[in-house]
Amino acid sequence: MKTFSYEIKDAIGIHARPAGLLAKEAKKYESKIVLKKEGKSAEATKLMAIMGMGVKCGNVVDVEIEGADEEKAYEDIKAFFEANL
Repeated sequence: MKTFSYEIKDAIGIHARPAGLLAKEAKKYESKIVLKKEGKSAEATKLMAIMGMGVKCGNVVDVEIEGADEEKAYEDIKAFFEANL
């Protein structure tokens, strides 16, 4: 399992557009990718679950990646967060 924490920098937080892009990116991997924030969690492939977390600017999200391609998924998902959120 690979994990990282990321502080959201997008002024609006994780809203529909970046949540959709994140779900699309996460679906590229066999690994299970889970976002966690303050006791809430959501699979990164599920758009509505991501939006339901209510992630705002300044919130810290923990990302857990586990599976056959976790190394590649870790690198790419972390880069996605840095570029888009």
